[in-house]
Amino acid sequence: MLKQDTQSEKTDDNCTEIDESSTENPAEARAEQEVSGQSEEKAAEADGEAEKPLTPEEKIAELEKQLAETRDQLLRKAADFENFRKRMNQEKQNAIEFANQSLLLDIIPVIDDFERAIQSGEKAADLNAFIEGIRMIEKRLTSQLESKWGLKRFNSVGETFDPNMHEALMVEKSPEVTEAVVKEDLVRGYILKDRVIRSAKVKVLMPEAAPQAAASAASE
Repeated sequence: MLKQDTQSEKTDDNCTEIDESSTENPAEARAEQEVSGQSEEKAAEADGEAEKPLTPEEKIAELEKQLAETRDQLLRKAADFENFRKRMNQEKQNAIEFANQSLLLDIIPVIDDFERAIQSGEKAADLNAFIEGIRMIEKRLTSQLESKWGLKRFNSVGETFDPNMHEALMVEKSPEVTEAVVKEDLVRGYILKDRVIRSAKVKVLMPEAAPQAAASAASE
């Protein structure tokens, strides 16, 4: 009898523990469900607010804001372009005005040499020395223009007449030539790099039986 009573008491104690645990777990579960439900409701409300369509007034206000921002950007771009254009025009004008500065700086010393030569010639009795000084100045100038700037003076005497390089001012018939040949340089011609910038003015010898090509060029 005692053993049976002891076992029944243990069974009652176990049932009591099971009932107590079963009483606590449903409360916690309900609390968790309530918290979860509130979170889901808040998330649903947030999604609803995010997906809420804008009213026409709100749409107009948003478009006006975007338009104002775009207009401001365009005005800034236009101002930047205008400043760039003015700067480029100024630089171009400066380049045109001072394009020959280096060349002129090379010519100025030659002018100084001419001034000294003139002063010396006024006092000197030796004309040959004066002429030699002028020749030295001329040689210095032409050498500097050729070596630094590519300006070269060319000789035409004895060359075949070339209308691209020569301008016939005088024509003379000669039985000694079979084609038009330059007899004399009246005014020397110049080449800048590979381009003729001034034709030589020449006297041309023409064969007696040849067409008057150079003569017609001279008459023109």
